[in-house]
Amino acid sequence: MKTSTQAHIAVLFTNFFFATNLSLVKHISPGLLGAYGLNIFRVGGSLLLFWTLWLLAKNKNGIKKKDIPRFILCGLTGVAINQMLFIKGLTLTSTIHASLLMLTTPLLITVSAFWILKEKLTRAKALGLALGIGGALLLIFSREQQGQAGLTGDLLIMINAMSYTVYFIIVKPLMQEYPPLHVIRWVFSFGFLLILPFGWQESMDTAWPLFNWTHYAALFLVVFCGTFLAYSFNIYGIKHLGAGVTGSYIYTQPVFAAIIAALFLNEDFTAAKIISGILIFTGVFLVSRKTPPVVEE
Repeated sequence: MKTSTQAHIAVLFTNFFFATNLSLVKHISPGLLGAYGLNIFRVGGSLLLFWTLWLLAKNKNGIKKKDIPRFILCGLTGVAINQMLFIKGLTLTSTIHASLLMLTTPLLITVSAFWILKEKLTRAKALGLALGIGGALLLIFSREQQGQAGLTGDLLIMINAMSYTVYFIIVKPLMQEYPPLHVIRWVFSFGFLLILPFGWQESMDTAWPLFNWTHYAALFLVVFCGTFLAYSFNIYGIKHLGAGVTGSYIYTQPVFAAIIAALFLNEDFTAAKIISGILIFTGVFLVSRKTPPVVEE
């Protein structure tokens, strides 16, 4: 099998794992394990696996002192804020809402590019931003929301997407300086230290006596497949396919998430979800599409 084919399969599985995570998390949190406590197991377990890979690797280089502040900031935005708010928001809103709102990440990255990098705002991208943001607002303020908790959950998911946008921008120089797996290992290391004060007590209060085999299986899958394998497969895809192609697979996440949620969590498709999904998908497509070069005659 060609390396490129393997990479496409890996990235597809990455997004399937991320989508499956949404339903798995709801199976154990917040009922048996607090959202922040779950992150202790999720990040900590994955961190052990990443360091195990490092021990087995031939090249055991460290990081430069000048890059430590950037690694810490990446740990804050890419792990601490990102993952804590995502899990907390997910426990308050529906999996379909969460998966669709995560699609706003490319929209936020585009806004940041206009603001920070002074990129040109084309009509297509402006229309894409308007459609995507409109779809997100429709989803957040739709009448189907389950009270204040649902609204809070959606807003936490949006803040999580903003945090990941910052991480996406500041991690790029590190990806150019170090191997991707090396970067993720250190980002997770600093991120784990930052989430410890928030999640340690909740992890200690886990209702282990109430766990059955499905809960243990869900926790294992969240850590091993939904975090460790997902991140490992994703960087494999970036290495062999590029960030653009790898990122485009994010469109599959809401599809996987909606099917799984409908089958196992009895979540239904409403008109607001369908219309919001169409608007967000269209918006992300427009802002992600490359503008063809102008040919001078």
